[in-house]
Amino acid sequence: MSHLLSIDDLTAEDVAKLLDTAAQMHDVQRREVKKLPALRGRTVINLFFEDSTRTRSSFEIAGKWLSADVINLSAKGSSTSKGESLRDTVLTVTAMGIDGLVMRHSASGAAHQVAGWLRDEGRAIPVVNAGDGTHEHPTQALLDAYTLTRRLGPLDGRHVVIVGDLTHSRVFRSNVKALTKLGARVTAVAPPTLMPTAPSEWAEEFATSYALDEVLPHADAVMMLRVQRERMSGGYFPSSREYTVGYGLTRERLAALRPETPILHPGPMNRGLEISPEAADAVSSAVLDQVSAGVAVRMAVLYHLLAGEGSAS
Repeated sequence: MSHLLSIDDLTAEDVAKLLDTAAQMHDVQRREVKKLPALRGRTVINLFFEDSTRTRSSFEIAGKWLSADVINLSAKGSSTSKGESLRDTVLTVTAMGIDGLVMRHSASGAAHQVAGWLRDEGRAIPVVNAGDGTHEHPTQALLDAYTLTRRLGPLDGRHVVIVGDLTHSRVFRSNVKALTKLGARVTAVAPPTLMPTAPSEWAEEFATSYALDEVLPHADAVMMLRVQRERMSGGYFPSSREYTVGYGLTRERLAALRPETPILHPGPMNRGLEISPEAADAVSSAVLDQVSAGVAVRMAVLYHLLAGEGSAS
């Protein structure tokens, strides 16, 4: 692969290879000296136009543990805050001889556009989509799949329930694609106003439901998604309390799950809204496992793009 812009860029074999590499990279976290020489002499820029804690810091750690030189740029720290276009910013940054670009942007399709500009300029610089609007977040889906395989083993035939603000969720879109590539069955649960339209345009077939209580007892894993109020301009549900009553993973719903059913949340969590404190901190919660997996998976992605087979070097 020359870029990672979407899960569509990967075959099922590619996903499995990345997860295998991530398992090897995960061992680095247990070492006293957390360094591999794989990307020594390479420069990676994290260009983030949206706020981020987990994604940005895990990409930075991943690059540094692979011995790359990592530079973080944000919208406030770049010339875009002075009116410079995204194209000019990207072409300026990549003209400095960098080896890889990790980008998060609020516009859907921004990462694809950037990859196109670089191709037109003849610059073989891998682009990693770290989240673009409501489109995709491929490395999040990969780390979620990695977390689930660590908990459940092979995902073929497993039933994963994804609950919450599906309309605005790039995590949902990428996860459906990644999980179905690995053979999992996905059921999407949301109120009608937050259920995505025309899913066949961007994902394999998945089941839908508006009744969370009917679906939960049959789940092998449950992923709760954040209610993205910053992307909502209208009344998607009557009140926070009514959303929690209908679609939150409350203490009562936690009791309805099988004790070993892993609970995932990509974060940040709205405790008390889509997930109760009891569920977030339960023994079966894999939330912190996801954070740990994020570094390993992003190490694997950077390695394959910049040093492994098919890299641009």
